[in-house]
This record gives sequence, structure tokens and C-alpha cells, in this order.
Amino acid sequence: MVFVWLTAFFLVVALIVLVIYQLMCLADLEFDYINPFDSSSRINKVVMPEFVLQALLSVLFLLSGHWAMFLLSLPLVYYNYTLYQRRQHLVDVTEIFNQLGREKKRRLFKIVSLIVLLFLSLFWLSGSV
Repeated sequence: MVFVWLTAFFLVVALIVLVIYQLMCLADLEFDYINPFDSSSRINKVVMPEFVLQALLSVLFLLSGHWAMFLLSLPLVYYNYTLYQRRQHLVDVTEIFNQLGREKKRRLFKIVSLIVLLFLSLFWLSGSV
């Protein structure tokens, strides 16, 4: 049981790091520290690993029988799936300045939901020890 919560904790921390990295790239672009091509290529490199880690976290909760945590992580997986289906998961180089506010809001939504998952997994980890 501790192994599941420890794995979930590290997966959530990895997801938070990936989303913060994307937010930092968007902030650097906003303040003109990097050009749009570099920013979008850096963000696009970590989008699919983020989606895979989020799906893996949900599958871990599902297979271990933690239904509440699975149901809490399911909306983010569905959101990622719909972004992928609509082909909106990658950042477009030519439209990045027009979509900067929306992209930052997407990442902030993800970071808030991941922080909730982090605190809940820490709570359950400390309770199972």
C-alpha cells in the first residue's frame, strides 16, 4: 500500500515539474527572453510525456482500487484526451502570442488540480505508514 502512494507521490511531483517548466517557458516568452520557436519547441517536447504520466497515474489509482483518487484524476485525463483529439495539445509557433493568456490559464488549471492530488496523496501516504 505504501508503494502505491509513494509511486503516486513521485508521479504527481514529476507532473508538477513538467507543468511548471511549461509555465516558465511561457513566462520567458512573455518577457521576451526567448523567441517563439524555442519556447514552443520546448513546450511541445514535454506535452506528450505529461499526458502519459497523467494517464499512468490514473491507471495506478484504478488498478490499486483507490476510487476517490481515480475519480479526482479522471477529469484531467479527459481534458488531456480532448485536447489531443482536437489537435490543440501542441503550441503553434505562429499563434503563440495570440494564445499566450489561454495557454497560461490551461497550465494554471493543471497545476492547481495537481497540487490537490499532491496533498491528497501525501495525506494517504502518511496515513498508510
